[in-house]
Amino acid sequence: MSKVEDFLTKQDEQEIVEAIREAESKTSGEIRIHLEAHSNIDPFDRALELFHELKMDNTKLQNGVLIYVAVEDKTFVIYGDEGINNVVADDFWDQTKNVMQQHFKKGEFKEGLIAGVLNAGKELATYFPWDISDKNELPDDISKG
Repeated sequence: MSKVEDFLTKQDEQEIVEAIREAESKTSGEIRIHLEAHSNIDPFDRALELFHELKMDNTKLQNGVLIYVAVEDKTFVIYGDEGINNVVADDFWDQTKNVMQQHFKKGEFKEGLIAGVLNAGKELATYFPWDISDKNELPDDISKG
């Protein structure tokens, strides 16, 4: 599996977007997924670049979460903004990454991404519960580069 277009089916993408919407229905937090074939720089640094490019650093409560996947490199990064990072347990992102990795090792990419989204959403809902004044600040679709 080397091409971004072949990484997920349209149906897989739709199910992941539904998981994002489900997670965000309980929180003011924002979750995005970005897929690209390859990163020419360190994956964490690339995730940070994308976090800014996708305007995820503009959320009111600094509670955005980006799941970045470099398909050909077989690597991924979960990047949480300052607001969420300040309140979750120190090992939270590692736990989420491990759950996703278990699925990825079996070729279950959709399931891994959904597990990551729902896990992040659960934590976001704990610290940033949905409020009637909340609005969806960012698109829910999967971005690709």
